[in-house]
Amino acid sequence: MSAIDEAGPDATDAEPLGVEPPAVPLLNRVAAELVGTAALVAVVVGSGIQATELTQDIGLQLLANSTATVFGLGVLILLLGPVSGAHFNPVVTLAEWWTGRKDPKGLGPREVAAYIPAQIVGAIGGAILADAMFGEALVKWSTHDRSAGHLLLGEVVATAGLVLLIFGLAKTDHLRFAPVAVASYIGAAYWFTSSTSFANPAVTIGRAFTDTFAGIAPASLPGFIGMQLIGGTLGLALVALIFTHRRPAGAK
Repeated sequence: MSAIDEAGPDATDAEPLGVEPPAVPLLNRVAAELVGTAALVAVVVGSGIQATELTQDIGLQLLANSTATVFGLGVLILLLGPVSGAHFNPVVTLAEWWTGRKDPKGLGPREVAAYIPAQIVGAIGGAILADAMFGEALVKWSTHDRSAGHLLLGEVVATAGLVLLIFGLAKTDHLRFAPVAVASYIGAAYWFTSSTSFANPAVTIGRAFTDTFAGIAPASLPGFIGMQLIGGTLGLALVALIFTHRRPAGAK
């Protein structure tokens, strides 16, 4: 759900965020994004199903769901970050493209056009896989309406915070902490945002394919995705506002 590459101890240039190693072929990077997003959604949906089977306490269900997501996301970022940047999230991919659009080594339109469909396909596949593992209907549209205005505000906050965190880590040369920091943020945002922090258009689409604890009704998708895009833009604006004192080495 974030662009994470290994930052060496002597790194001084945090712009743009986590440029993918040119030695990694695009096919490998796209495969990492597809598999990583699929695994992330399988964790989110699967742990939600398991939680509802083990307890009727909604608080405990959310605790189980958020805990599994924290650990699963951290592991996936650590594993796949060196390959693709571990975006797993179209908002992060678009934000990285925007911040690095003037850098010839930055993420280009070709990579964006490959990453985002892979993320969406992976998210749908992950939801179907989770349903299969728990004997649910493989595809059953969610009936969980999430169209209320306060939930949409929660998505703006959740996504803006995520983008601010990821790109702030890049600006301060702390991307090596991303697996822990990003996973911790998402775990916290499960609880402090009204929407339980989807913060990811691909994951949101995938969760529409399962009528279980983590699902979202298809009619709620446009609102959630629109607010996530707004949140991503707001997050980049906050990065520019807060971290303008950070300049690349040698910049005038």
